[in-house]
Amino acid sequence: MNVAQDLSVLTLFANASLLVKMVMAILLGVSFTSWYWIFRKSFAIRIARAKTDEFEREFWSGGDLNALFNTAANDRHNAGALARIFEAGYREFNKLKGQKTLDAKDIIDGSRRAMRATYQRETDDLESHLAFLATVGSVSPYVGLFGTVWGIMNAFRGLANVSQATLAHVAPGIAEALVATAIGLFAAIPAVVAYNRFAHDIDRVSIRFESFMEEFSNILQRQLR
Repeated sequence: MNVAQDLSVLTLFANASLLVKMVMAILLGVSFTSWYWIFRKSFAIRIARAKTDEFEREFWSGGDLNALFNTAANDRHNAGALARIFEAGYREFNKLKGQKTLDAKDIIDGSRRAMRATYQRETDDLESHLAFLATVGSVSPYVGLFGTVWGIMNAFRGLANVSQATLAHVAPGIAEALVATAIGLFAAIPAVVAYNRFAHDIDRVSIRFESFMEEFSNILQRQLR
């Protein structure tokens, strides 16, 4: 077997110690899981932005609010987050408006609270599994480094039985150990990049939600006057 074959990734993995193999397997599993959630979250945020754009076009086109409310209420699952926020606020507004004992401020506050509760649920749904990506990005390099340190310890411990130590004796063990760090970085880097990107995108979508709630509250207040 030549040197290139000895130092191939599969050979290094096969010859690694049990603990280093476990570290590599854990990191590979975490990496695949993080990529799964990266793709899922990317699609979810893209859909949320598209549905937000669509609802804002319909809302600001000057159509009837009751018709828009009925459309959102009849298809809540596919309506989008902003449409559900609008539906919750307008539903509460119509409910409180029929109570003669409440003044305009109480009605608007109730509608705003209903929108805020829905906003929190929608934002929480968008932010789900971001903590997992953050954990992968911060912990994976250290897990890989642990496997590397353990592998290098084994490599140097093996020199105790060798009368004349050469690079050829140490290189395979060190290479096996460094693969763990490489896999840790392979898991961590995409997770960190994705987390930062998704956090930025969700913040922008959340700002649009909050701006809409304030503008819609002003519209409802003018209706009461």
